[in-house]
Amino acid sequence: MRELENNAAIGPRFFAVFAPNTWLANAFLGTTFLFVMLFSPSGQTSDEIAPYAVSEALPLKLDVRDERLSRLVPASSKLEKVAGGFMFIEGPVWRDDHLLFSDIPANRIYRWEPDAVTVAVDQVHDPDIVTGAQGGSNGLIEDQDGSLLLFVHGLRRIDRIANGVRTVVADKWRGQRLNSPNDGVVHSSGALYFTDPPYGLPQQDEDPGKEITANGVYRLDLDGTVTQLTTMHRPNGIGLSPDEKTLYVASSDLEKKWWMKFPVEQDRSLGTGEIHFDARDLTDPGVPDGFVVDQHGNIWASGPGGVVVIAPDGTHLGTILTPELPANTTFGKDESSLFITARTGLYRLSLPNH
Repeated sequence: MRELENNAAIGPRFFAVFAPNTWLANAFLGTTFLFVMLFSPSGQTSDEIAPYAVSEALPLKLDVRDERLSRLVPASSKLEKVAGGFMFIEGPVWRDDHLLFSDIPANRIYRWEPDAVTVAVDQVHDPDIVTGAQGGSNGLIEDQDGSLLLFVHGLRRIDRIANGVRTVVADKWRGQRLNSPNDGVVHSSGALYFTDPPYGLPQQDEDPGKEITANGVYRLDLDGTVTQLTTMHRPNGIGLSPDEKTLYVASSDLEKKWWMKFPVEQDRSLGTGEIHFDARDLTDPGVPDGFVVDQHGNIWASGPGGVVVIAPDGTHLGTILTPELPANTTFGKDESSLFITARTGLYRLSLPNH
C-alpha cells in the first residue's frame, strides 16, 4: 500500500480517535442506519440543526493501491467541504445546477448550490402516517422523465415528485409492505432496480412490523409490477454498468463486506451473482454503502475509510480518505466533480481529468 498526499501538513488518519461509545462505535462499524434512526451525531433534533454552506479547502489524502487511480484522481484534484451542520446525510443527486440530498433523521431533503443550503422538502415522512418505521428519505435519483424518486425509510415506500406533485410509486411486494427502500437505479427501459434492507425498522430483522422475511433486490416495471430478483442480508447501494449488462449491489454487512455483481438478462431478470470486490481485508471503519458508476465503469463507493474506487475488472484502485465516513456519492455536471455525503458534512472532489 502506498499513500499519496498533496499537502504534507495533513495529520495522522483520525478514524480511531472517537471515544469508545458503544452505539457510536456500532454506527461506524456498520450498523449505521440503526444509529441514524435512533440518534444524531450531536444529539440534536431537526428543529435545532443549522445547516450552512461553506468553502473549506482540505488536504487530499489517497490510499493508492493501483496506479490507475492517479489518472482518475490526479494531483491537481481538490477536496473541499461545501456544507455542514447536518444530522446524517445520504442520497445525493445532481439536478441541472444544484444538488439535492437527504438528511434521514432530520426528515428533510436539502438543496445545495454554491454559497447556499436550503430545505427542499420538509417532513419527507409525514409523522401522521404510521408504518412502524422511522426516518425520512435515503436514496434520491431521477427517473427517465427527470422526476425525482425518493426512497423513504419511514413510509416504507418509493415516491415520485413530478411538477410539484408527489405520488406513491411502490410500497408492496405480493401484498406485503416493503421493509424500507434504500436506493435505486433506473434502466434505459424505464425499469427501476432497488434495494430493500430493514434499516428503517427499529428492530430491523426482528421487528414485529417486518412483513417480508428476506431483504431483497427488486425491479419495478413501468406497469407497476414489483419483482423480487434476489435476496441479500443487507443490500444497500445499487448501480448499473454503462452497458447495463451488470448490476452492482453493495452488501453493508460486517460479515459479508463486499460489492456483488449480477448479470442482467435480456428480460431484465438477474443471473447468478458473484463478488465483484471483497472488502473484508480493509480494516478501516465502515462498510459498503451508496455509490456511483462513472462512464468508464469505475465504481466510486462509500466504504471502509472513505470513497473506495473499484475498476470494472474488480480491482481496488484505492481509497479517497475522507474527514467523515461517507454514506453515498454522485457526480456533478459532466463528471467533473464528485459529491460525497458524509455524516454531518457535504464534500466535493474536483476531478480535472475525468
